[in-house]
Amino acid sequence: MSDTPFGFGLPPEEPDDGDEGKKKDQQSGGGQGPANPFGFGGLPGAGGFGGPGGPGADNPFAAMFGSLNPNDLGAAFQQLGQMLSYEGGPVNWDMAKQIARQTVAQGTADGTKDASVGPSERTAVEEAVRLADLWLDDATSLPSGAGSAVAWSRAEWVEATLPAWKELVDPVAERVGTAMGDVLPEEMQAMAGPLIGMMRSMGGAMFGTQIGQAVGVLAGEVVGSTDIGLPLGPAGKAALLPVNVEAFGKDLGVPKDEVRLYLALREAAHQRLFAHVPWLRSHLFGAVDGYARGIKVDTAKLEDVVGQFDPQNPEQLQDALQQGMFQPEDTPEQKAALARLETALALVEGWVDAVVHAAAKPRLSSADALRETLRRRRASGGPAEQTFATLIGLELRPRRLRDASRLWASLTDARGVDGRDGLWAHPDMLPTASDLDDPDGFVHREQLDFSELDKMLGEAAQKPDLKKKDEDKGDDTE
Repeated sequence: MSDTPFGFGLPPEEPDDGDEGKKKDQQSGGGQGPANPFGFGGLPGAGGFGGPGGPGADNPFAAMFGSLNPNDLGAAFQQLGQMLSYEGGPVNWDMAKQIARQTVAQGTADGTKDASVGPSERTAVEEAVRLADLWLDDATSLPSGAGSAVAWSRAEWVEATLPAWKELVDPVAERVGTAMGDVLPEEMQAMAGPLIGMMRSMGGAMFGTQIGQAVGVLAGEVVGSTDIGLPLGPAGKAALLPVNVEAFGKDLGVPKDEVRLYLALREAAHQRLFAHVPWLRSHLFGAVDGYARGIKVDTAKLEDVVGQFDPQNPEQLQDALQQGMFQPEDTPEQKAALARLETALALVEGWVDAVVHAAAKPRLSSADALRETLRRRRASGGPAEQTFATLIGLELRPRRLRDASRLWASLTDARGVDGRDGLWAHPDMLPTASDLDDPDGFVHREQLDFSELDKMLGEAAQKPDLKKKDEDKGDDTE
């Protein structure tokens, strides 16, 4: 679990005097990156737009407003008001999409730019996914889940995955937004209506800004639609991002075709799992939603912020939100939701790791090296994934991927492919967190024989039909 849920962590340290203090201030604030959860640095009335890097360098609001003279403060706030007038929900997703696209257009830190996918790249991805599905047929009993294979640019990845991000983040943002509007006493609610509306809109804009930045940066890191263990893209579409696949394999010393094929195996394996385990998606997303419902708000601190809020200093609210106002409740329900999500992610990634290794090991000389690279990459997470962790208060990383992978491999040896994959039939049949501590105990545990139970249930279901037939026969006799 992240130590700073939703990016609202401990207060930043006071900067030292002199140039060193200015340098620290520029690194820890100023409106961009994970250090600033909302990217509002440099707004008019809070230091202007003349921050390091110039207007729009990393600040989407500065990019929208441009370089402003202090005399234009009124016009700037009028534009800001128009942006914050969004009333479509707890997150301004129009803003999130716009900022994500802007972030993608800027390119990654290593200078890699997004580019449209050409016909040859699309063909290469389609062929890789097709071959990957053939190899997976021997490694799992789950049939293909990829109805089509697509090659996306980073911008196309943003467009395709925003609906899933909305489903993940909205519960958290709703909880925070409600708290921002409900802190005033009931008798003051009517009088402070405009302020409450503005705060809710500002909260939506804040979330939209940071989500857009995080998704835009993540688009420069992911290689497919299932990198974080959740199905972010449309169902049945196995997707790879050629520009990111090439960047991933750049310094590995592995042929490009093998890198693409190994990544296609992982994408196709995820697609099989999510397509043929119908409860899995709702199980994962439901755990995130359950965690969000356990967020508690320091209402005393929020009331103090509302009472002293200065519309000419919008960063005041942002600074307050960074000071630990929203924290997860330490309740059994909260702990259960977190444990359920972490275990499910580990089981998903562990199964994919084991199945892909079984399919790739006999066929690809680089299988071991690619497997270890992906394991380390998945376990550590990138900068954008860390930023996303601040948005929902937890890290979408399978902490026990290796343990889960060993358990699935042991299950394959003990029960075969069908016996292993049959555990996905119901969530209660899956290994638990304690089973990851004792994989041998789970593998060799006596399993219930469901065949007799199914036979009994089938016979019970037939009895009413037999009784009805006897009654009908009696009626005919009469």
